Amino acid sequence: MTAAWRLLLGAGIVFFVLLIGLPFWWVVTGSFKVPQEIIARTPTFIPRSFTLQHYDLLLSASAYGTYLLNSLLVAAASTLLTLLLAVPAAYAFFRIEFRGRATLYRLILLAYAFPSIVVLVPLFATFARLGLVDTRLALVLVNTAFALPFAIWMLRAFFAQIPPEIEEAARLDGGPPLVVLWRILLPLIAPGLGAVAIFAFVSAWTEYVFASVLILTDALRTLPVGFAGIIGQYQVNWGLLLAGATLAILPVVALFALIGRWFVTGLTEGAVK
Repeated sequence: MTAAWRLLLGAGIVFFVLLIGLPFWWVVTGSFKVPQEIIARTPTFIPRSFTLQHYDLLLSASAYGTYLLNSLLVAAASTLLTLLLAVPAAYAFFRIEFRGRATLYRLILLAYAFPSIVVLVPLFATFARLGLVDTRLALVLVNTAFALPFAIWMLRAFFAQIPPEIEEAARLDGGPPLVVLWRILLPLIAPGLGAVAIFAFVSAWTEYVFASVLILTDALRTLPVGFAGIIGQYQVNWGLLLAGATLAILPVVALFALIGRWFVTGLTEGAVK
């Protein structure tokens, strides 16, 4: 690689880092600025003031903590259920021979061919008959249903990477299928599990459309829906908005810090399978 190409590549990396990082920097630092500095005509890149009044107002004068807890419960349950269903389904597509397997495997990806709002009314009618409207379980089921096709697709690619001799050797040693799957295969596809977990969590954490329709009680609202109501109530208080956005980022950042390396490895390895 020539020096010119290296310089061009470095400039491109810096450009995209700034493009993605600067908005986060502005949101986080802005949440600690006094209101006068936030709405000043000349924006300040480095804060000249420091205050916690926006966080104090957010946590004491609103139900933000309740919305945050609801989102954590829904996102965690959706992630766990997605993994519990995606692992055996992906393994079945990889190992079990049955008629129409290839066709069915391709059909599950059609869930992303249509916008989610198309099924909003039928889902609401179905959940109403089942008595699931205005429950967290409804959101968990919806989030899982939309995350599952991608999860199955990615995990099947990881199962296909494992040499069949490993599984055969484990079975010759007397290991039942579930034991082989749990103790032998799952550790080998850990990057894929990490990628699926982050994808499912972020999808559930940011979901707004179904949460705004299926949840009617304010005490059960998730963060995107509840926070939108808070901002409207306080006439777009920019400090409140920035403080809420900063706290909403923290769980996702913490998840990436824990299993982010698996997510990157899972995406890169899954792309070449």
